[in-house]
Amino acid sequence: MARRRRPMEVFSMSFLDCMSCGFGAVILFFMIINSQVVHRTDTPPERAQAETVKLEFEILEQRKNLVLARNTMEDLEDEESRAKDKIAQIIALLEELKKELVQYDSVTLAKIERVEKLQSDIKSLEDEKKRLLAMEQEREGEGTRVRSFVGDGDRQYLTGLKVGGNRILILVDSSASMLDRKIVNIIRRRNLPDANKLRSLKWRQAVASVDWLSAQFPPGSKFQIYTFNTEAKPVLKGSDNIWLEVGDGKQVDEAIRNLRRTVPEEGTNMSAAYEVIASMNPAPDNVILLVDGLPTMNSPEAARGMVTGSERLKYHYEAIDLLPTGVPVNILLYPMEGDYQAAIAYWLLAYQTGGSFMSVSKDWP
Repeated sequence: MARRRRPMEVFSMSFLDCMSCGFGAVILFFMIINSQVVHRTDTPPERAQAETVKLEFEILEQRKNLVLARNTMEDLEDEESRAKDKIAQIIALLEELKKELVQYDSVTLAKIERVEKLQSDIKSLEDEKKRLLAMEQEREGEGTRVRSFVGDGDRQYLTGLKVGGNRILILVDSSASMLDRKIVNIIRRRNLPDANKLRSLKWRQAVASVDWLSAQFPPGSKFQIYTFNTEAKPVLKGSDNIWLEVGDGKQVDEAIRNLRRTVPEEGTNMSAAYEVIASMNPAPDNVILLVDGLPTMNSPEAARGMVTGSERLKYHYEAIDLLPTGVPVNILLYPMEGDYQAAIAYWLLAYQTGGSFMSVSKDWP
């Protein structure tokens, strides 16, 4: 007997199970994704928008900085280009200047050589002129000068100073102010030993000036040399109011030696100096006064202390009244710091007496 066939089923239980599991897995997957999306969107939208705006602002700032940096780079490149052009121009100019300098150097060297040759020729001519003048003076003055004086240097002076005469009186200021031209140095030097005082440049210059003057004394004339500070006295002791003979120059040499040993000290009494002029008999026909400033006293016993400029000028005019008339007074002034009225006062004295005035420089004679 034929067996009945079991009806065939398209879906079996196993297949349905697989489909159910797969569908469940898909649903689970979507549920997980959905939960993550919900979790990530828990941030408030206002905060997210603010952060977005902040980021956009930062992006704009960075873009702006980038633009500025690009502009700065372009400016720097332009400056570099201009600097290179300027450097090239300077280098070209330097090359031109070097070429011109080479040309000028060649011309200048030629000029220098010509100038040096001319200077050499002038010096030779001057030396020859001095030699000829010396020979001429030696011929003219041979046998007329009693003594000679050789100074430092070769400066010649046209002073109008008259050294000649039959009776020549030299008055030398030997006060403490003759130690230096500056007041501070005078105060310092007047407290030094006598040996140091005698080495003072100003005093040595005054002595050298007297030495030079004595070398100009005419033979057969008479002379006298006095120093004065608070009082006046002759450099040769025992020759008060006595005219000394120039003669063979021995007395002149002795007078100069004594003058070199005279120590400058005390104040300046011009009255004592001018009294010497009035006391000489016969009167001198030429007076040479070596002084550095206005008097600081009008008598040997004048009180010590500060003397003003007006007082010194007053002492000066009081002393002038003692001068005899008709005697020329030639003045050699050794300028001193702070005594500004001395130059005009002594110039007027020289002018009124018919003498000459000279402000002595540091390197004379």
